Amino acid sequence: QVQLVESGGGSVQAGGSLRLSCRSTEKIFGLNTMGWYRQTPGDEREPVALQTNGGAQSYARSVQGRFSVVRTDAQDGNRVDLQMDDLKSEDTGVYWCYAVAGLTKYWGQGTQVTVSS
Repeated sequence: QVQLVESGGGSVQAGGSLRLSCRSTEKIFGLNTMGWYRQTPGDEREPVALQTNGGAQSYARSVQGRFSVVRTDAQDGNRVDLQMDDLKSEDTGVYWCYAVAGLTKYWGQGTQVTVSS
């Protein structure tokens, strides 16, 4: 059973940076899209940054210009990193790594990001 393992996250002051990393425990065959979702207090879970097989990237409007996603596909697994710069208090929330292959969706365990103003 493929699992997504996340690392990074934590607490930072507004204006600071954090980097989230996610790797799959084995290569995900048929992988299409991989990236990150988040849920901020009082809101629904939303996609933050995603990258398709073709390299197309999409970002939530609120993070454009501040976050960047980097995806690496290797024989021993898939990896996606999220570089978060100029963090704001409204970026506080739980972030999940996400991958989809056909009809199968994979989720990481979630990692907390807290930005203090």
